[in-house]
Amino acid sequence: MINLKKQYSKEFKIEAVKRVESSGESVLKIASDLGVKPTTLHGWIKQYKQAPETSFPGSGHLKPEDEKLKKLEKEIRELKEENEILKKAGSLLREEPKVKRFEFIKANRRQFRIAKLCEVLCVSRSSYYAWDKRPESTRSKENKILLEKIKIIHNKSGKVYGSIKIRKALNDGKNPPVNHKRIERIMSENGIKSKVSKKFKATTNSNHKLPVAENILNRDFTVDKPNEKMVSDITYLWTDEGWLYVAAIMDLCGQKIIGLSMSERMTKELVINALNDAYQRAGRPSGVILHSDRGSQYCSIDYQNLIKKYGFVCSMSRKGNCWDNAPIESFWGKMKCEWLYEKHFKTREEARSAVFEYIEIFYNRQRIHASNDYLTPEEYYNNAKERAKAA
Repeated sequence: MINLKKQYSKEFKIEAVKRVESSGESVLKIASDLGVKPTTLHGWIKQYKQAPETSFPGSGHLKPEDEKLKKLEKEIRELKEENEILKKAGSLLREEPKVKRFEFIKANRRQFRIAKLCEVLCVSRSSYYAWDKRPESTRSKENKILLEKIKIIHNKSGKVYGSIKIRKALNDGKNPPVNHKRIERIMSENGIKSKVSKKFKATTNSNHKLPVAENILNRDFTVDKPNEKMVSDITYLWTDEGWLYVAAIMDLCGQKIIGLSMSERMTKELVINALNDAYQRAGRPSGVILHSDRGSQYCSIDYQNLIKKYGFVCSMSRKGNCWDNAPIESFWGKMKCEWLYEKHFKTREEARSAVFEYIEIFYNRQRIHASNDYLTPEEYYNNAKERAKAA
């Protein structure tokens, strides 16, 4: 039987509180994004404010940091970022398709001279005036409305969705259906593109003499309900302060990330914390096949003892074979390409917040998957859980 009571790691709680403090969004909105009750989040905020360094005892380990210094550093980073955006604004406008330049000129003609706008945006005044006087067709008006809807969906997805997923989001039964070829054309004309996944190197070291488990999973990634099969892995991100290591555990039911841990060191504690997080959030199940590579962290005595204590079944990839752990390897590629690629992190805290936002808000609860019948991992996972309860 599946235990529906949710429990969260200390790391999850602290990141949730920090998001309330820094994002400007309401507690209700952030609680909804993270899938927790507003009263629960209010409780975490109160506890953290009373004693930041000793809050949430027994929920995992997170290194204490100087909050005042972090706040000042954050303000400096934000001011520098605003400066950089302002410097780039002109070049970004010049890269827009002509129709977008015309629309910008019309929208700003009362603030600036039209001649100067045309000069800066590299269009002739005659072409602008010709466009401005041209009567707008019904189709053009519809396309404008459709373009705004596409932009909203595309931006909300972190600019990840392509025309197929945008069509799925648009054709929700509330609006007339739209052909994906039309969506493709509008996206192409307006320079809207989806991000493409890149390949990234694996991290763990399998050159050790510790015992390894056999490959019980054997690339069978199919599941009927939660808590049957999970996969785990480690990746890393570079910051100006050094590496940030990230360990995650994915339930293959809906490909939901169920366990998460981050640290400045790649130790056995990193994967142990991720396992503790997954065990609590999954409702303390038993009999789960938990697959990983042969890294020394996963082969450590403490990690293996914890697997046995929880009643999990350990499975490990063949040496040097990333395809044996393909679902979570693919997940790392999505995260780095869709959310982190080309971002420069000055601190580990910046990187930690970006990873937390991608996994806990966007990936688990907003990003639809073709393999999930275009449901989010959270929706697919919960639907399967309800079916398992009813069976």
